[in-house]
Amino acid sequence: MKDYVEITIDGQKVRAEAGEKILWAALAAGIEIPHLCAIKEAEPPLGTCRLCLVEVEGRGVVASCVEPVGEGMVVHTDGERAVALRRRAMELLLADHPLTCKDCPKKGECDFLRLSIAMKVKRPKQLRPFPREELSVDDSHPQIIFDPNKCIRCGRCVWVCKERVHEVPFDFIKKGYEMRLTTFMSMPLGETTCTGCGECVAVCPVAALCLKEKG
Repeated sequence: MKDYVEITIDGQKVRAEAGEKILWAALAAGIEIPHLCAIKEAEPPLGTCRLCLVEVEGRGVVASCVEPVGEGMVVHTDGERAVALRRRAMELLLADHPLTCKDCPKKGECDFLRLSIAMKVKRPKQLRPFPREELSVDDSHPQIIFDPNKCIRCGRCVWVCKERVHEVPFDFIKKGYEMRLTTFMSMPLGETTCTGCGECVAVCPVAALCLKEKG
């Protein structure tokens, strides 16, 4: 028998299964919290994008995709500090992303762009462009195009390949700002164990991974 707790989110009473993360409890109750990296089945949670920050009374600012609910918890999704930190996280993502939206394969279907518009956040003019190495677009696979330049390092493709498909064509290398997504042993994607199932494309919030158009 499942145990349930009652929490309050933005003044609304919400009943959630004990141990559920705040993000999923809020979404189930119709309360929106911005997020890009979260996958409900992922354990531990990915927690990479920092767009789902909320304020919990007595705890301060937490990542709602990571923090479990607790009896009597009071959550504010619109707290001033959480909103400011979410906006800054989005600004940093935008500053590091090539905004070639007009020519993007996911034009009109980009979760990243949709969320930035919903959050009313634009690329910050006060931040100078980040130095970046332009990497080659990998079209060696018969079904999938991999453009590492557009990756926002959310980690969703890595998780879905490992945990759902049980293959490891992708992973991250290096640390900090230099961290980037690459293929196994930096091989062309077409030479890895990638099955072409499209699971990675389905969870990618940008156009780092796209299916090839069928001719």
